Amino acid sequence: MKSPLLLLAACLFVLAPGCKKAADTAKPDSPAAPAKKGTIGVTLLTLQNPFFKVIGDHITAEAAKHGYDTIVLSADTDVARQANHVKDFIVKKCVAIVLSPCESRSIVPVIQEANAAGIPVLTVDIPCNEPGVKLLTQVATDNFGGGKEAGHAMIEALGAAGGKVAILHFKQAESCRLRVKGFREVIDAHNAKAAAKINLVMELDGGGAKDVGYKAAADALQAHGDLRGVFAINDPSALGARAAIEKAGKTAQIVIVGFDGQPEGKQAIKDGKIYADPIQFPDKMGIEIVRAIVKHSKGEDVPKEMLIPTSLYRKADGMKDASLK
Repeated sequence: MKSPLLLLAACLFVLAPGCKKAADTAKPDSPAAPAKKGTIGVTLLTLQNPFFKVIGDHITAEAAKHGYDTIVLSADTDVARQANHVKDFIVKKCVAIVLSPCESRSIVPVIQEANAAGIPVLTVDIPCNEPGVKLLTQVATDNFGGGKEAGHAMIEALGAAGGKVAILHFKQAESCRLRVKGFREVIDAHNAKAAAKINLVMELDGGGAKDVGYKAAADALQAHGDLRGVFAINDPSALGARAAIEKAGKTAQIVIVGFDGQPEGKQAIKDGKIYADPIQFPDKMGIEIVRAIVKHSKGEDVPKEMLIPTSLYRKADGMKDASLK
């Protein structure tokens, strides 16, 4: 008869492999994906502009963290197309609609349709301050403040001599109207006390695009051969203006102040082709839009407007920017 100790050892030997196998196959609990909460419909001014692509990408990424799907579309600056996007979002019963209006006044009727359907509507980058619409919130750059920063940059760039300046506008966008308003306010205040004035001699449609900006700047140079400065409401139109100025052989005469801080614009600032930009933060805009939707879904209060300040970016900033060449 075997001793009790030997029997116990034999049992432990038989059981041990089974215990080890159980330990080996056990897997730690993986975090569950958030439950699907519906789809956010997004229609942006144009995804041809990298700025809006960044907004769309960050909306998609942040929404996924909170269990939302997204549909992100490009209106290509076409109000009718954007209106059709919103109508389709209503039919699809999206839980929220985000848009950067192609034209704030013209988009009012379709926002009212979304209001009637009980779908929260939010604007990003380009506000809609028209009467008769209900918006959950508007997330945008402080465009008026950024325009003022651009005005100070132009005064700094031109120095005591002052001179003639052309503005490359994009009037259908409320954000651009605010930028130009801020810019003009600072220049007017400067002229009230400066010996050498800065004369805003032309305001042309720069289209918010390189090709249109090029043509507008070329027209400005034809009308004013002694032009000393250009304020462009975004980087693409500023880069178009730079190309026209280079062709005219007047890069030493004319300074450009842009707006946005897209990678190509920042590179141009580092290279001395653009003097400065009030830079925006489209990544923050996309994230804040989704956070507002999440708060609203929980019954929490959401501010009617969230303005993200700009930061003036000069050549010295470009020289320290590791993301540039």
